[in-house]
Amino acid sequence: MSKSDEILIGSSDAKTFAHGERKKLILASQSPRRREILENLGVKFEVVVADTDESSDERDPRRLVRTLSQRKALAVRDALLAEGRDLSDTVILASDTVVSVDGEILGKPRDAEDAKRMLRLLSGRRHEVISGIALVCGEVQDAAYEVTEVEFDEMDEETVEYYVRVARPFDKAGAYAIQGLASAWIRGIHGDYFNVVGLPVHRLNCLYRSLFDEKIF
Repeated sequence: MSKSDEILIGSSDAKTFAHGERKKLILASQSPRRREILENLGVKFEVVVADTDESSDERDPRRLVRTLSQRKALAVRDALLAEGRDLSDTVILASDTVVSVDGEILGKPRDAEDAKRMLRLLSGRRHEVISGIALVCGEVQDAAYEVTEVEFDEMDEETVEYYVRVARPFDKAGAYAIQGLASAWIRGIHGDYFNVVGLPVHRLNCLYRSLFDEKIF
């Protein structure tokens, strides 16, 4: 169940970036999981983050993750340009991930009680993990999203209490990480595994190549 929605925001011709040296990459995220994914792919990159307003009234998770990804990338671009940095050969990559169930968007839990509430919602059911990505290079800006369906096993109250106490999933959308302790309760997924981890690798590869006519990996 993989979907995408790519919107070209800038006006520059992406082909003008082709046939030169490979561009530098900046990851606009502090997420160790996103860093690890890029490192395992052999991608050379720099991590730069900037304060970003992540508040939004948007209730469509697909639009929300695109919007927040774009904000993060543009915030880093603007901060670096303000420092006088030349970004003409640099691509800024940002991403945002949420969980959606019953029309409710689950971001990172506020506290232990909120994490338990989220896990009770996910217990014994299927839900969607939606990750947005944004790429910014000069006047070219593009955003896309990926959706992966995840099915959870039943989690009784004792299990929920144990999981939150041990895993402390307060920096995870939906209060779980598929690559961690939560994997013991995941029956299966349909779609991109790395999307659930936090960076949709296949969507990123497709978007990058369509924009810049070169490989990111």
